[in-house]
Amino acid sequence: MSKQVAAGRISSLPTTIFSTMSRLAAEHHAVNLGQGFPDFDGPDWIMEEAFGAMKAGKNQYAPMNGVRAFRRAIAGYQKKYYDLDWDPQTEITVTAGATEALFSTMLALIDEGDEVVMFEPFYDSHQANTILAGGIPRYVTLKKPDFRFDPDELERLVSERTRMLILNNPHNPTGKVYSREELDFIAGLARRFDFLVLSDEVYEFLTYADAVHVPIATLPGMRERTITVSSMGKTFGMTGWKLGFAVASPPLTAAIQKVHQFVTFAVNTPGQHAMAHAIGRLESYLPELRALYQRKRDFLLEGLRETIFRPHVPAGSYFVMVDIPPDIGEDDVACAMRLVRDPGVAVIPPSAFYGASDEGCTMLRLCFAKKEETLKEGVEKLRCISI
Repeated sequence: MSKQVAAGRISSLPTTIFSTMSRLAAEHHAVNLGQGFPDFDGPDWIMEEAFGAMKAGKNQYAPMNGVRAFRRAIAGYQKKYYDLDWDPQTEITVTAGATEALFSTMLALIDEGDEVVMFEPFYDSHQANTILAGGIPRYVTLKKPDFRFDPDELERLVSERTRMLILNNPHNPTGKVYSREELDFIAGLARRFDFLVLSDEVYEFLTYADAVHVPIATLPGMRERTITVSSMGKTFGMTGWKLGFAVASPPLTAAIQKVHQFVTFAVNTPGQHAMAHAIGRLESYLPELRALYQRKRDFLLEGLRETIFRPHVPAGSYFVMVDIPPDIGEDDVACAMRLVRDPGVAVIPPSAFYGASDEGCTMLRLCFAKKEETLKEGVEKLRCISI
């Protein structure tokens, strides 16, 4: 064909680094500590509940906004854990994973030329969705070692042109959990400049030690201007089920659903019934979940301290950022490409998650949502690397 095949709006979008590194991991038979998914199943009782729903004939299209029992369960846990009151009928939309919730939200609420502020390193779909919606990304760097942002830098970046700020809390890839002080500052800017906050909270229940996740929607004046996105796939270790949701005030929800109805319309019916049941068991399930991931986190951190890579201790999520020794003479991409070939460990080079700073070139991201034998093999291979 003589004409350009792809639309111009996608010309600047690369292939996601997760796909690239997972492909290389398979090619080189490497231990995959890169892409963020568990290499073990979630609870059997959730699968049994899904099978029961299928046997009970719950196999046809769900309502566009989601199965009623699932939406009521989401509203119930938001009230129980955060004291947030949401109407299951007018303020909750079930989506094909958090990924679709993010996409539908941004396509619904961002106009051509709107500015969207995001903290870097960002989850890559945050940037991609901004571009696809016609928005202009603006970046504020979370600077190591503690990955805090400079309030003055953020305030300088915000203006009357700012339509939205994207918050990822707990944060992928750094594992940062935003403090109440930081959230208050962001909320103050949102109220002052009248912009929306898209709060990606898929790791809301994966926090460690004394870290506390505070949804920004709970802050004064933020409920009506916040779109909260989360994922049952992350909470219950069933990422392949692709069950997420967006929670927002009725006007925002109505806009999101205008896009959602033409993207997926309806989402996995038996899975929604199973997750409605699962949410009902959160109170007994969460201590087990947190203990499991605390052990995995600590196991990986202990092992990494015996390598040349210095870890930053995450307060949340299931990722660890590590510093590449300066003397190694490689940036993150070169280092990651070498590691996946020899000794055979796939990690993520985080420079793909930066739009302004080059700080990402000095680090790598590892995922600890893996079996103990996977983590052990990965650490043993990394111990072989010397400067």
